[in-house]
Amino acid sequence: MNLSKLMKKHRWNFSLMLCLLLLDAGLLILFPLFIGVAVDDAIIGEYVGAIYLGLLGFLALLIGAGRRFYDSRFYAKLYLELAPKITDPAEDSTTLKSAHLGFLGEVIEFFENSLPELINNSIALIGTVIIIATIDSYVFAGSLIVLLIVLIVYGLSEKNTLSFNASFNFETEKQVGLIERKNPIALRWHFQRLMKWNVKLSDLETINYSVIWLFMIAFLVGSILYSANNGMASQGAILALILYIFQFIEQTSTLPIYYQEWLRLKEILGRLEKI
Repeated sequence: MNLSKLMKKHRWNFSLMLCLLLLDAGLLILFPLFIGVAVDDAIIGEYVGAIYLGLLGFLALLIGAGRRFYDSRFYAKLYLELAPKITDPAEDSTTLKSAHLGFLGEVIEFFENSLPELINNSIALIGTVIIIATIDSYVFAGSLIVLLIVLIVYGLSEKNTLSFNASFNFETEKQVGLIERKNPIALRWHFQRLMKWNVKLSDLETINYSVIWLFMIAFLVGSILYSANNGMASQGAILALILYIFQFIEQTSTLPIYYQEWLRLKEILGRLEKI
């Protein structure tokens, strides 16, 4: 399965999904700003900001729901197109075919669910950082430092992540054959090896996340204290900045999860490319 050929063949479908993703992400970025305006209007007895906020939410619902309806149908069609190639009677053993079908399911799952969220979060993160930069330069500088720390931490662990995933997938490819042999001792050793690599992946992610979380919490607390004592123009402006800071923390903490998924997918695609 050649990913580049697949995307070229369905380039119009992928282009439409990307456009919907960009629009969806752009609308989500605007929420804290509209909330701040709605708060300022409500304080003086006006409701125009609240109306605009409601319209933004309704438009985000239409775009988001439409994208998800389209995605699920397209990826179901894609799975039906690729599955017969993996189960070709002339190719590989039943053991490998079964494992590769499972891998294909993971690929489709990533493209349907994780990839849209990854793109959405990436766009939202960039937009959030830009908006923070327009509000306060010091908070903006702090956000860049946190991003740099995240990149360094996960960059250093990339090699181990790929190695652990390769070992886990190698064991998965042997599973059906071991089950068919009905050897409980061999199966037990197989499951132990699977869980060994699964635990190593989990431990690595826990360590990475714990390190970056300490820096993100420090940034969150420091930014809130700074914004509250910096004499900003209005309560709505302070609220908007705090919401954008919290949004930044949330996006920064979830992006590494998708990065880990992409590294696993990269290893899987290397196996499927040989089919």
